[in-house]
Amino acid sequence: MREQSSRLVAAPASGAADRAFWTGYADRLLTGARAYASPGHARITPPGAEGGYGNAVDGLEGFARTFLLAGFRLVGEHGEGLDELADFYAAGIRAGVDPDAPDRWVRPDEHPQAKVEAASLALILDQTRPWIWDRLDAVTQQRVVDYLAPVVGDTSYPRNNWLWFRIVVQTFLRSVGGPWSADDIRDDLALHDSFVRADGWLSDGDERSYDHYVGWALHLYPVLWSRMQGASELAAGRTAGDVAALDRFLQDAVALVGADGSPLLQGRSLIYRFAAAAPFWVGALAEVPSTSPGALRHAAELIVRHFADHDVPGSDALLSMGWHAEWRALAQSYSGPASPYWASKGMLGVALPAEHPVWSAPAEPLPVERGEVLRAIAAPGWIVSGTPDDGIVRVVNHGTDHAHPGDAVGDSPLYAQLGYSTATSPLLDEQAWTTPLEQAVALVAADGRTSHRAGMTLLGARIDETDGLRVGVAGSLAVAHLLEPAPIERRHGSGLAGAATPLGTLEVQSLVRGPWEVRLSRLVSIEDGVDVGALGMRVGGWAVSADAIGSAEGARVTAGALTSTLVPLGGEARADVVVRSDASPLGGASAVPVLDYRAEVGTWIATLVELRGVPAPAPTASVDIDADGQVTVRWPDGVRTASRLLDSGSAMAADR
Repeated sequence: MREQSSRLVAAPASGAADRAFWTGYADRLLTGARAYASPGHARITPPGAEGGYGNAVDGLEGFARTFLLAGFRLVGEHGEGLDELADFYAAGIRAGVDPDAPDRWVRPDEHPQAKVEAASLALILDQTRPWIWDRLDAVTQQRVVDYLAPVVGDTSYPRNNWLWFRIVVQTFLRSVGGPWSADDIRDDLALHDSFVRADGWLSDGDERSYDHYVGWALHLYPVLWSRMQGASELAAGRTAGDVAALDRFLQDAVALVGADGSPLLQGRSLIYRFAAAAPFWVGALAEVPSTSPGALRHAAELIVRHFADHDVPGSDALLSMGWHAEWRALAQSYSGPASPYWASKGMLGVALPAEHPVWSAPAEPLPVERGEVLRAIAAPGWIVSGTPDDGIVRVVNHGTDHAHPGDAVGDSPLYAQLGYSTATSPLLDEQAWTTPLEQAVALVAADGRTSHRAGMTLLGARIDETDGLRVGVAGSLAVAHLLEPAPIERRHGSGLAGAATPLGTLEVQSLVRGPWEVRLSRLVSIEDGVDVGALGMRVGGWAVSADAIGSAEGARVTAGALTSTLVPLGGEARADVVVRSDASPLGGASAVPVLDYRAEVGTWIATLVELRGVPAPAPTASVDIDADGQVTVRWPDGVRTASRLLDSGSAMAADR
């Protein structure tokens, strides 16, 4: 893993060589998908199980999402030498908007998903005007306008990143003399601004939804939109602020990529894979000042090469629903066989022509390739820890759950866990949604049910530094609750809804250094009528996955190159390793070390949590917490640090 990463850092910054990889990869993706086009080219439907929205929507997705990539190719080559590609998609447009064509497109007023795909159509029609739009006959152009027009005044759009789909479509309509609404665009821009959080981060809606959509949607579209015809008149000077927010976000984003190029396995829509490269390319396009073009290109290239090196796309040149290989459970219930082609966003770099300076800029390594990473990100409540010896980036999470503070819902494995990394995946089998296990602190009822933490209160996330020693500190309060899930038809990434039974208030604080977390947990209070003597407290560590589990002893397990360990730092605990089958996209077998403690009100329970990708002896550590909240830790490498716990008193007072 490290050899490949180092080789890429040291490689000559040959613009031609680097760009040839990108254009060749793009062409392979397009060739594979286009083989499954309908006779009129309007629908592209790769083989596979029909998506939750039906075959017609699947076909529209296949066209629109590959049209993104085709458009980037045309722009990057100034249309030269790609006449056949332009003609193919022009034919598809003619059929798609022809109401009598057998493969015509589902309209935005027929199915909501068409509103998503309409934005890709409008964006690329704008970018490729000389080679596609301007060559369409007048009847087809009018039909395109008629097809897109229902978005004007449509108030049914979800209040999240979808706002940009309406903005992009109406900006294109305005540029070609179609209908549009200044009120719609004003309202949508105001909605976007309501999602702005600290340090360039945005939430995908008013819930605490921090995931890859921050980069591949909420930062991508403002920059691409600002380059659409007529957008500058609508932007009213806001673009500089959007770019400044992107610039700040990218300083965190480059620290979230593993040395092997893996993005963080956290949040929904992970089947879009290398769409995670999109914010780095859009940063190069916007010429952000704080992260160099060489660093941006290198981050994007590592991400795409990570998947290319894992045979993505496969021998059929198609993107499957999965991560490395196909694994359908990673997709949302609505996803179809063409949904993964939103990965095209991560190929935005091919829109930058060969003469663009990004291709000649010297490559610069990721933060985790340069040394230890320890970073606090305020908005999602994350402590980021990267270790150069194994290239893994870990996130300790105390502020993201895809819910509102105080919500009593189930924990989404994709959002609400205490930790995520570039080398592990949350378990995603059915049990994972009902029974929190890995990266959790949960109360365990007498009948074996475990509590959820979603709706927790973030106490804060910071980095302490004393005498050159740095420690990440983050914490949260949660009303631990059992959940009786309600029946659901669609799963979009949020935790399950249902009837919640509160058990008590749990406080969890994390001290983070290198591959370790000292996890401090205490049951602050118990609900009236709950017998604390009938409860246990379970601490779950990192889930590691491979084709087979290597070794397991106590609360330490190895799978593939990864070792996950829990060590009790005081107090009696029963150690175990829980093994699951077909619960992760990273391997057929997954294992989670767990420690079961007795629940006691007011008593701190300390656990060392470790994830390593290099051989190391079983860790030992010690911790001391005084009455004033001062925590002294002797870490496994012998280093001693002193930190003060985050204040939870005001949060508890507010809850009362």
